[in-house]
Amino acid sequence: MGLPTPTRGVITGAASGLGRAFAVELAAKRARLLLADVDEVGLAETARLVRDKGGEAQVARCDVRDEAAVVALAERADETLGGTDLLINNAGVAVGGDFAQIPMDDWRWVMDVNLWGVVYGCHVFVPRMVRQGRGFVLNVASAAGLLAPPRMAPYNVAKAGVVALSETLHAEFADRGVRVSVLCPTFFETGLLRTARVTDQKMTGSVERQMRANKIQAQGVAQAGLEAVARGQLYAVPMRDGRIFWRLKRALPAMFPAVAAWGVRAASRRRPSDAST
Repeated sequence: MGLPTPTRGVITGAASGLGRAFAVELAAKRARLLLADVDEVGLAETARLVRDKGGEAQVARCDVRDEAAVVALAERADETLGGTDLLINNAGVAVGGDFAQIPMDDWRWVMDVNLWGVVYGCHVFVPRMVRQGRGFVLNVASAAGLLAPPRMAPYNVAKAGVVALSETLHAEFADRGVRVSVLCPTFFETGLLRTARVTDQKMTGSVERQMRANKIQAQGVAQAGLEAVARGQLYAVPMRDGRIFWRLKRALPAMFPAVAAWGVRAASRRRPSDAST
């Protein structure tokens, strides 16, 4: 059961980065899209790019932390698209630093956007897909949700929740026509750091270097996610480093935390000039 053509798609976090990459990729297939974000200026630019590629785009301001706003988004899709074939729960924020130094407000913020935003999206859209007899959901998590690296506790917990939710729904709705996939990339260049709340600015620099260094960037990540959706595949782990570390963790679960801790210590000792670019 592949994606219908043209696809009626809803994308959250569509104003920039990966959300925009999804929109452009789908536009090339003449998709009809409802693009959602809190950044209305960025949404307008994404919509322009979609139309330039031959797709159809509408925009809606939507804060995924607000369940009523997500309900309104689904109703808008029903009214203007006649339903939703593909929901991409992409909206996300980042929090990082030493566990003891991260304020509870930052925990709540990342949970509200990264986890509750996905829960609301699935809770609102999946029953509609069941009623129409088919549908696809792509939840954007992270390799952090599989690997739980140090100094990223709130982000890890939220993304691990997205992975667990996706696994549950993949099994629960497979015989009701709804296919659920979860995308778990490692680092790539995105707008995530512009709004990130990080207690140690050295960490920001390290993440930026890793983002730039990866051969797979937003468009490749988007392509991998959409390919997983088309195949009905649960996990999409597009980067080689993510796949290697995930295999290592599954093979040596008791040893993996020590390996992760060593990696963080080694990275902290590297000078900026030593980083690959």
